[in-house]
Amino acid sequence: MGERGAYALLRRLLFALPPETAHSAALAALRAAGTWPRLAPRRRDIEVLGLRFPNRVGVAAGLDKDAVAAAGLARLGFGFVEIGTVTPRPQQGNAQPRLFRLIEDQALINRMGFNSAGAAAVTANLGRARNRIDVPVGVNIGKNRTTPVDDATRDYAACLAAVYDVADYITVNLSSPNTPGLRDLQSATRAHALVAALVDARDRLASDRGGAAKPILVKLGPDLAAVDLDETAQAVVAAGADGFVAVNTTVARPAALRSPSATQTGGLSGLPLRPMARDTVRRLRASVGPAPAIIGVGGVATGADVAAMLASGADLVQVYTAFVYAGPALAWRLTRARARRESDA
Repeated sequence: MGERGAYALLRRLLFALPPETAHSAALAALRAAGTWPRLAPRRRDIEVLGLRFPNRVGVAAGLDKDAVAAAGLARLGFGFVEIGTVTPRPQQGNAQPRLFRLIEDQALINRMGFNSAGAAAVTANLGRARNRIDVPVGVNIGKNRTTPVDDATRDYAACLAAVYDVADYITVNLSSPNTPGLRDLQSATRAHALVAALVDARDRLASDRGGAAKPILVKLGPDLAAVDLDETAQAVVAAGADGFVAVNTTVARPAALRSPSATQTGGLSGLPLRPMARDTVRRLRASVGPAPAIIGVGGVATGADVAAMLASGADLVQVYTAFVYAGPALAWRLTRARARRESDA
């Protein structure tokens, strides 16, 4: 039985469980995998954001919220891992059920609501694992649900300070649809003020530690109007952001969705998000020019998807939903396909 057939059997067993139960089981297995030898094609270092990546394919935030499986994910051949979203204080998130498979559409809908063990616990988890992780690690930060939007800077700054020493880069999540009011922070004015404050805080942390300032990225959603995306992107670059993660999940529901779970509220990810994600990356690149880094995420499932996202203007790509459907060999397949394309060029 080939690796795809083996995972098809395992997936059948996992998909017999409620989605969040299966997710927890997968994280437990990945945590154990943190001691395995690395499964990856030949290393080909790429420099982005002043960091060295063994390949361009990483894990998106949301898969490992509390940094319990980062080492295991790195062992599977991913070029980087982004953990989180991390909130300053622990919170349970929204009531279950809050994660839904759209199997017919190769998609997920989630309304997790930033369930998080909190910044202190996540920092401790990641600190214990860092010597077993040989790829860059990003930490995605957010605010607690009970913190008013007008006080959001306080939460983001607290998270930044807590995770700074264990992160290689920090992503500021302004775009989850599952925390009330959070996406209001994507307005140009609010995003500029927040990012400027975090850049100042980051620079102070870097000065105190005597090292280079770690990159700050901003995660944007796919549902912004073109003019709003342009204004916000330019505002956060002016505030000092080093780049973007594009995109978060969407509240839109494409007409072609077939799954009965498509009516669930929350953010949609997976293959239906692919055209929106690529379009947002193209518009972002046109807006901010060549210098800021862009990590493209949304509907990436094949080597052709990786190539298309990079052609749209991304420097790196991330996967999440495709990992659920394709299994642990996904990174190896995507990076192998990318290496073949580059050797044929």
